[in-house]
Amino acid sequence: TKGATPEAGPWKLGLDMPSYLPAMKFIKNGAVREKLYRAFVTRAGEANEPLIGKILSLKQEQAQILGFNSYAEVSIVRKMADSVEAVDELTDMLREKAYPAAVKELAQLLEFAKENGFEGDELALWDTTFWSERQSEKLFEFEEEELRPYFALPNVLDGLFGLCKRIFGVDIVRADGEATVWHEDVQFFKVLDETSGEHIASFFLDPYSRPETKRGGAWMDVCIGRSQVLDRKPVAYLTCNGSPPVGDKPSLMTFNEVTTLFHETGHGLQHMLTNIVHGGAAGINGVEWDAVELPSQFMENFCYDVTTMYGAEDGSVPGMAVHYETGEPLPRDLFAKLNEQKTHLAGMVMLRQLYFGALDMHLHHRYDARAEGAPSPFEVQAEVAKKYTIMAPLEEDRFLCAFGHIFAGGYSAGYYSYKWAEVLSADAFAAFEEAGLDNHEEVRAIGRRFRETVLGLGGGRHPSQVYRDFRGRDPSPEALLRHSGL
Repeated sequence: TKGATPEAGPWKLGLDMPSYLPAMKFIKNGAVREKLYRAFVTRAGEANEPLIGKILSLKQEQAQILGFNSYAEVSIVRKMADSVEAVDELTDMLREKAYPAAVKELAQLLEFAKENGFEGDELALWDTTFWSERQSEKLFEFEEEELRPYFALPNVLDGLFGLCKRIFGVDIVRADGEATVWHEDVQFFKVLDETSGEHIASFFLDPYSRPETKRGGAWMDVCIGRSQVLDRKPVAYLTCNGSPPVGDKPSLMTFNEVTTLFHETGHGLQHMLTNIVHGGAAGINGVEWDAVELPSQFMENFCYDVTTMYGAEDGSVPGMAVHYETGEPLPRDLFAKLNEQKTHLAGMVMLRQLYFGALDMHLHHRYDARAEGAPSPFEVQAEVAKKYTIMAPLEEDRFLCAFGHIFAGGYSAGYYSYKWAEVLSADAFAAFEEAGLDNHEEVRAIGRRFRETVLGLGGGRHPSQVYRDFRGRDPSPEALLRHSGL
């Protein structure tokens, strides 16, 4: 618009998440938030509404051709979960804990909003994100940007590689110049066995954002897979989108970017530390969808570990949270607030994920769009929402039309995998907690067992057996509930 300025506007707001979410967090005008929210939950409705029933019908037809009662049964055959009923059981159990917590959290959020200028008897769907952000600012009294100076990429890598040495027995060393790279920012590393010195694997790290040539987000991908026949060692790509260095100032990371780097490294380690020599089952190949996030989510837990953040008292383990200019460690009160922030509105957050998973499973297991008199998928959504939401969706809500995970991605009858893997990762980390995270000998022994089982066996053994090999029992959701404050 002619005459528009950043300060005075007018502003165009998009419905893509990097634009929509900050707008809902920070726009003070409730009427603007309402307009934006209504547009967001009805996006793609006209184009995709007629396709949803067709997609579900074709999947049901495919399942019956293959001899199954539903598409969910087809999906579960290739998962760690042994039945739809097992998924339902976990979902119901977590809901029993999350629902009352979410109700309490919403009541507290309303009370907070009223104390800070909100006028009304109830929060609307377009109010919760805004007031959640205000509540978080009040409770924790810091902004993510304040932490950047304590997480310079070189220090974070030292801490991450020190952790890998401490628990998995590997040395990660810079090997720049030993492989061709596609950009000067890209770094190349070798992974060596600590005991034998053998070169096990390698990886490329592409850490910085380049908006003109590189897509956003973070991911791990396979460059070369292990294969005895082809005499190949595994090589991984680890890609992030952090802020690049400026002059003498190193790349300074948000805490979220730190946990993302640990997450992708977990995927990379499962690829690189595999003991399976047959390419089709080595590394992440053949690992069931609901188990593949175990190593990545597991690694995130160490971002909240005192030893990883501050190092060992005897100096044997380097800390990673130090100010890039002064060398001062991250203040302990900020670290405590990071741990507290992790459980902020945990009930509401968990209930939302359970809602998505239950809706996905209902549509792919208990619904047949071809049946005479069948309700529409949106009526099914409204019915599922009665059990899994504390604020009913709008009547015109067409969230399903943008639910790409289950209609345009690989999560059909598999969205539950996020929570399933969280149970695994939390319970796996609990093995270290039970031994004592400051008991370095025990942590080392459990870490080696994790390397030989979860990281080492890949797709060569059913994940339920792999997990029992590591933990000595089946996974328990107790640790996830504890870590979530539920």
